[in-house]
Amino acid sequence: MLETISRIFTHRDLRKKIIYTILLLLLFRVLAHVPLPGVDLIKLKQFFATNQVFGLLDLFSGGTLSNFSVVLMGVGPYITASIVIQLLTMVIPSLEALSKEGEWGRQRINYYTRILTVPLAFIEGFGMLQLLQKGTQSNIVSQMTPFQIVVFLFTVVAGTVLLMWLGELISENGIGNGVSLIISLGILSGFPNQIQRTFSLIAGGAVIDWSKALGFIIFLLLTAAAVALIVFINEAQRNIPIAYARRIRGSASYGGVESHLPLKVNMAGVIPIIFALSLMVFPGVIANIFKMARSAWLSNASTFVANLFQSNNLFYGIFYFILVVLFTYFYTYVIFHPKEVAENLQKQGAFIPGIRPGPNTANYLSHVSNRILIAGAIFLGLIAVLPFIVQAITKINTIVLGGTGLLIVVSVVLETYRQIQSQLIMRTYDDY
Repeated sequence: MLETISRIFTHRDLRKKIIYTILLLLLFRVLAHVPLPGVDLIKLKQFFATNQVFGLLDLFSGGTLSNFSVVLMGVGPYITASIVIQLLTMVIPSLEALSKEGEWGRQRINYYTRILTVPLAFIEGFGMLQLLQKGTQSNIVSQMTPFQIVVFLFTVVAGTVLLMWLGELISENGIGNGVSLIISLGILSGFPNQIQRTFSLIAGGAVIDWSKALGFIIFLLLTAAAVALIVFINEAQRNIPIAYARRIRGSASYGGVESHLPLKVNMAGVIPIIFALSLMVFPGVIANIFKMARSAWLSNASTFVANLFQSNNLFYGIFYFILVVLFTYFYTYVIFHPKEVAENLQKQGAFIPGIRPGPNTANYLSHVSNRILIAGAIFLGLIAVLPFIVQAITKINTIVLGGTGLLIVVSVVLETYRQIQSQLIMRTYDDY
């Protein structure tokens, strides 16, 4: 590790890329602590601390929600726009054709994603404002005039666009994926405060609470185990052997090369958890809004639904797990097309040994992907409900082992490390 760090700083251009990335990430953290007016920050932090779902959303935003900062929504609207565009690519033929146009097509799709981010930021910003004003039992945010609402929305949208721009600058001129690094830094930024509150809980009085101390040790062990499992599943893949037909032209022989087609266990990444989380938020939010309805039956029904979707009950955890598993299968079917893969292999003169090209190859790939997808879906489901499991075991509520957050951070760290390694290898070749 020390040797790698020393090699990084011996290359001037690579050192500049890393420093450039760090400075832009620091700018993001400064913006995350510039609050907007008209909010009771103490009540706001209590709301996010007591609600697991919105606490997870705040974790993804890097504390920008609980700080009510100028970058309130973070890069959330951009992520939503990316998912929407990716899904539309599967159903709109023109977008599907555009996605196959190489670098130019990728740039056009990124352009459409940026455009879609703006209206989504308006919608999500307005929804969050309404939630904090009317969707909670206490009005966390004071009532605003129409002019103040317009100013608020334009400020939130400008903050999202600014973070989107910073992320693209990092991707182009720095190291790693800028948007992913912003999300990861936001997740990590809340961890020191959680550790501080936990130590205050353990040794805050004159006597050390040894039961809480034991719970904290168990938490550290579970964290290490979770990180190891995430790395293992992230790197796990099934290699399908691929052979290329041998061609003879004159006295020369071409082809006959053996390779493999990698099928990752976790093809869907963290997207199914985001889908499930978005769906889990709506019933509780809508129920909280209708709790104060004049109709008795509507108010009672809203109260029942709100209690049903509280994050500290068994129903919530089971339903969340099932949704993540279902969305894992759904999203994998969206992004992985065995028929197209089989057709591309056939066009390249490649085949799977023992399997006939064409439909038989597609059926084989579909069968294999379904089998390994079982492990990936259960893994993502366990990662999603990991905070509830850990809190039930450790009995500590001041610190949250966000499996989703760990999954994102570990994935981003691995990807950034690979990019740094590739940069070092490229410069090593240049030296020779």
